[in-house]
Amino acid sequence: MKVKYVIGIDFGTESGRGILVNTTTGEECALAVHAYEHGVLDEQLPDRTELGQDWALQNPSDYLDVLQLIVRDLLKQSQVSAEDVVGIGVDFTSCTILPIDKNGDPLCLQPELKNRPHSWVKLWKHHAAHKEAAQITELAKERDEAFLARYGGTISSEWMVPKVLQVVHEDIEVYEQADLFMEVGDWIVYQLTGNLVRSSNTSGYKALWNYREGYPDNDFFKALHPKLDNIATTKLRGEVRQVGEKAGSLKEEMAEKLGLLPETSVAVNIIDAHAAVPAIGAVKPGQFVMAIGTSTCHMLLTEEEKLVEGVCGTVENGIIPGLTSYETGQVAVGDSFSWFVDNNVPHYVFEEAKRSNQSVHQILENKAAALKPGDSGLIALDWWNGNRSVLVDPNLSGMILGLKLTTKPEEIYRALIESTAFGTRKIVENFKENDVAVNEVFACGGIPQKNNMLNQIYADVLNSEVKIADSSEVTALGAAIYAATAAGEENGGFNSVESAAATMAKIKEETFKPIKENVELYNKLYEVYEKAHDFYGRDYPDLMHQLKFIHE
Repeated sequence: MKVKYVIGIDFGTESGRGILVNTTTGEECALAVHAYEHGVLDEQLPDRTELGQDWALQNPSDYLDVLQLIVRDLLKQSQVSAEDVVGIGVDFTSCTILPIDKNGDPLCLQPELKNRPHSWVKLWKHHAAHKEAAQITELAKERDEAFLARYGGTISSEWMVPKVLQVVHEDIEVYEQADLFMEVGDWIVYQLTGNLVRSSNTSGYKALWNYREGYPDNDFFKALHPKLDNIATTKLRGEVRQVGEKAGSLKEEMAEKLGLLPETSVAVNIIDAHAAVPAIGAVKPGQFVMAIGTSTCHMLLTEEEKLVEGVCGTVENGIIPGLTSYETGQVAVGDSFSWFVDNNVPHYVFEEAKRSNQSVHQILENKAAALKPGDSGLIALDWWNGNRSVLVDPNLSGMILGLKLTTKPEEIYRALIESTAFGTRKIVENFKENDVAVNEVFACGGIPQKNNMLNQIYADVLNSEVKIADSSEVTALGAAIYAATAAGEENGGFNSVESAAATMAKIKEETFKPIKENVELYNKLYEVYEKAHDFYGRDYPDLMHQLKFIHE
């Protein structure tokens, strides 16, 4: 049988990254990266219209331009024939939303609306809808809405409904002119196929949709705002399909632009971090995946839904069809390490890094690796940008306990890394306390690829072997796995995400196993962390809240 290929494209915050993969061997045959021309719009629109605080927009034209550049680049590099490419899959940052007209075109591209901020793409990190998120949370609590428990009791300002409600509050004309509000990943699939298909993944995690119940009852939306009456069947309409399913085939116009054939299958869209789950081979219940970068997204699979405190999303058929998936997270991980290096490291460390031709992070990592658990006498709380799990409190803040006049920078650096591992352990123990098994631990993202000290600390703190992804573009690989599944075995792909992952997923041979003496020391340190966690997070959170509100 002739060798077939699939393309996976990861739409990130600043750029798109694509890979072309051999479905027979799993070989990654080509990689292409292209930045968005307009980047992130967080201060003003292209016409210099000023934006408010916490805004983050993008130009949707950038996505289609990058899509075309990536696909043609992959084909040119690999010299693979278009007839041998059987599928294309995309993952996208989320929740990133776009209002479109009846033709499927973005409102912001209409001359009369280009100066209206609400007509543009709202990026995932657009946080200006925090008042709307609080309004939705409070109403759901008042009405005892069942869906709220699936999201840890709090709705995020990043999600679909708060962002749509902000449009209602601040620019009703844009809301009225919008035929649909779509996740941009779903809109990309719409552009590729001409089929209006929404993802079970994005709808379940970011739009309050449930596999068995659908969207919340219309009475809830009407109570939220009269303009939201029937929104589920109007501006949020569209068939919801499971990830791994085929959304359609390339329409002729797009096939010509990309250099592919019209019969090429297009997979249902998936959230970027979630695409990493099959790419690392974690397709069974009890497998826990940490996507570690500036923040960390944790994903866990289980056979049955159980409502767990502090879980940001519980979605049936959300990541792997047939299984329920949980998402939790830590909102400052790599960001906290960078904050320390950028603002608190003494000059002599920078000089040493310059002399040795290493980064400051490398110098601190080398020095910190020589320390044993507990040597620094420090414990940190990993809440530098609030707590997403399990306390679900954005107004908490970071803390370092045990500082002395003799404390060295590498000791603080290690304590910050340890704090993120302790935060992950708190999340894992929370699952176990609610009878949700965590049997295996996987790590992916830029940091685990290059920081072995961090990987070992996580293994020791969690008392679990940690397996590391072996793809440089793990989320794009995940998108390719969904593409291969959508294409189907009869076309050179696979009939399930699990079988596609068995061939295409990549894990490093080297794993990180817990060291017994370190586990024992970290158990003692974790007792201190947990006491500080509960004191400042549960018993007296007002201490941190008051400081934040005085500052603001």
